[in-house]
Amino acid sequence: MITVLSLGGSIVAPDGVDESFLKSFTALIGELLARDTERRFIIVVGGGGPARAWQNAYRTVCSNPVDEQADWIGIMATRLNAQLVKAIMGEWCTQDVVIDPTQVEPLMGRVLVASGWKPGFSSDYDAVLLAERFEANAVINLSNIEKVYTDDPRKNPKAKPIDAISWADFRALVGDTWIPGKNVPFDPIASKHAAKLGLTVICAAGKNLENLEHILTGQPFVGTTIS
Repeated sequence: MITVLSLGGSIVAPDGVDESFLKSFTALIGELLARDTERRFIIVVGGGGPARAWQNAYRTVCSNPVDEQADWIGIMATRLNAQLVKAIMGEWCTQDVVIDPTQVEPLMGRVLVASGWKPGFSSDYDAVLLAERFEANAVINLSNIEKVYTDDPRKNPKAKPIDAISWADFRALVGDTWIPGKNVPFDPIASKHAAKLGLTVICAAGKNLENLEHILTGQPFVGTTIS
């Protein structure tokens, strides 16, 4: 069984690297691999704090910033974070970090780590393409939010959490346009392709590793299912 995890950069490196989380996350992955010798993981890593900081610097310093350049800056942050995760996974991850999800080789080890690809797409989109490539039926999207809300709860106190939502309704919430650094539960371009594939996406709080274990072992969990 192959499980695709879209691991938000806001968890790996909200500002600096969250070493405590990475240690606990790696321990959980190891435990799950030991329990089931057929299990494999694909982990797509986002840019997080470093991506936003460097993108903001570019937009501040440059008098005429271009979205494509901001995107490349974010992509480089995802590659740094992904290389760290690959190194931590050690012998489980025998292949190089995937930087192009359309040109990936068959899965050789027990873990495959991927980063951002090219401008116009987020790491969420890469996760969807990899799920398609390896015929996974779901992507678990791990970020710093517990559930998807009807609106931004930081701005709208009346926003309500959602347990389950259709792709049509979710896409109405997030729109159709990708902007580098855009803060949405799952990126609009990725959402469009996931809907086309009939893929299920589960959005959950990445640092709640007990909850993540529940998702991965088919137990009741806290999060939002998009399908």
